[in-house]
Amino acid sequence: MEGPALSAVADAPAGNWVDRYAPPKVRPYLQLARLDRPIGSWLLLLPCWWSTALAAGAARQPFPDPRLLILFAIGAVAMRGAGCTWNDILDRKIDRMVARTQSRPIASGAVSVPAAFAFLVFQALIGLAVLLSLPRFAVITGLASLGVVAIYPLMKRITSVPQAVLGIAFSWGALMGWASVFRSIDDPALLLFAGSVCWVFAYDTIYAHQDREDDAIVGVRSTALLFGQASWLALALCYTATVILFAMALLGAGSGILAWIGLMAFAYHLHGQVKRLDIDDPALCLAIFKSNRDAGLILFAGLSLDAIGQHLASIWLS
Repeated sequence: MEGPALSAVADAPAGNWVDRYAPPKVRPYLQLARLDRPIGSWLLLLPCWWSTALAAGAARQPFPDPRLLILFAIGAVAMRGAGCTWNDILDRKIDRMVARTQSRPIASGAVSVPAAFAFLVFQALIGLAVLLSLPRFAVITGLASLGVVAIYPLMKRITSVPQAVLGIAFSWGALMGWASVFRSIDDPALLLFAGSVCWVFAYDTIYAHQDREDDAIVGVRSTALLFGQASWLALALCYTATVILFAMALLGAGSGILAWIGLMAFAYHLHGQVKRLDIDDPALCLAIFKSNRDAGLILFAGLSLDAIGQHLASIWLS
């Protein structure tokens, strides 16, 4: 039986639109899908958009395909919600022992496990509808990610680097945009994917520092516990690898000056994150983690403007 919905979840932003406007019966499901904190959807979406924009520049398209950008946005929200629902089903006992997560809908009893499964299927069907709207090669590429998505919530029980598995899952979109444009996966897409894995590994390490003490108590693992006070060095190395791999992707795709300016601005943002980080300040860790949306949008803007600029240049030179 489902219990009464809580008015808010502890780790959601205060005054978010779900808590303010959603009907009480719907609210716990929106909270379960994390629609009260959209940062995860942004971070899942951005590699898709990067890949679409990088492919547009390589194909000398006038701009990134708006249809693909919209489809990826819908898919990111649906699949992030499905992933969070699956995570909360598996982690319901752990969530009850952690102050930041014990008010989540399943852990608190606001949503029953059977109802959560039904909601998971609903969200997955939306994601499937989006996937089937893509070219066949991209459909096959997308389906190949499901195994990684399914096992991620279990990784913190068996490995100290669950962030590496999350990196693979959240970076799959770096292949999807390119696959949708070229019907293949080429070196630039693979390099973009590898760089994105490093990026996700780093920013989720920052996020994990919020729960470092609780994780140690309940016996789950993370890179925050693994690296401890050496986290700044691990982050610096991961972010450096991210920028190098992205630069190699730009070279392989034949990107122009605007893409390189976007990458330099992105790199500067990552440098600032490492410089500001205090792993003993949970609020700052959360703020720096969330700032990766802005970093990603900066890179997307550079890639998109470069596609537009290269197309105009090709017209002018023809």
